[in-house]
Amino acid sequence: MTDQESLLKEMSDGIMVLTINRPSALNCFDMPLLHAFGRVVEEIAFDREVKVVVVTGSTEGKNAFSTGADLKERAGMSPDQVRLYIQTIRNLFTSVEELPKPAIAAVNGYAFGGGLELALACDIRLAATTAVVGLTETSLAVIPGAGGTQRLPRVVGTARAKDMIFRARRISAEQGVEYGLFLEAVDPDKLMDRALEIAREISANGPVALAQAKYAINKGTEVGLPVGLAIESNAYALTIPTKDRIEGLTAFREKRKPIYTGE
Repeated sequence: MTDQESLLKEMSDGIMVLTINRPSALNCFDMPLLHAFGRVVEEIAFDREVKVVVVTGSTEGKNAFSTGADLKERAGMSPDQVRLYIQTIRNLFTSVEELPKPAIAAVNGYAFGGGLELALACDIRLAATTAVVGLTETSLAVIPGAGGTQRLPRVVGTARAKDMIFRARRISAEQGVEYGLFLEAVDPDKLMDRALEIAREISANGPVALAQAKYAINKGTEVGLPVGLAIESNAYALTIPTKDRIEGLTAFREKRKPIYTGE
């Protein structure tokens, strides 16, 4: 399988669906997949046609969103190669988090280690009711290295994050909803429909506004309220001179749906 085949792309109506396609390896990440994923994310960041990204795993064979690192590949790596791998996957997930487009994770099955860390880097997370997830690295005598120790506490709180990581706990989709990790748990057959439904609602809105709202939320939650409000103010200012803002006001006045171009 080539690196391009390990990540499938499908574009429709401004929604880019990325499907991790290594079902025989439970959609785990090897280096070729990481490089392919990185190139696609870089392209998407500058593609005005893409309004929203949905990330999921191939459903061929045993359902898995992603079980994280390819441990067979990792076993043959030198310590320096492991460090390069960790830096590559960490940077990739940060680039997903910083995409100027909303990203939705449709977690359709197992999501362990890097799989859950990828979902954590997305803006909205949905899970199939059959999904089981966890950051289980301590059971292998390492720690989450692609952002898990930082993003999980910010999502579920420090106490629950420590409990999950220290004990290498695997939790159900329902528990994930209870923890605030997932927005919803959805019947497996309806998961992608629900993800695309939310994506369509998002894509109908102004692209510049979406990018600035995401930036303001992501950066603002990392600082005190006064600085956060300043970040919001600056982000708002960037939307004022856009053609989309005028289009939004005009469409409202004319009682029609706006047509946004990202300008």
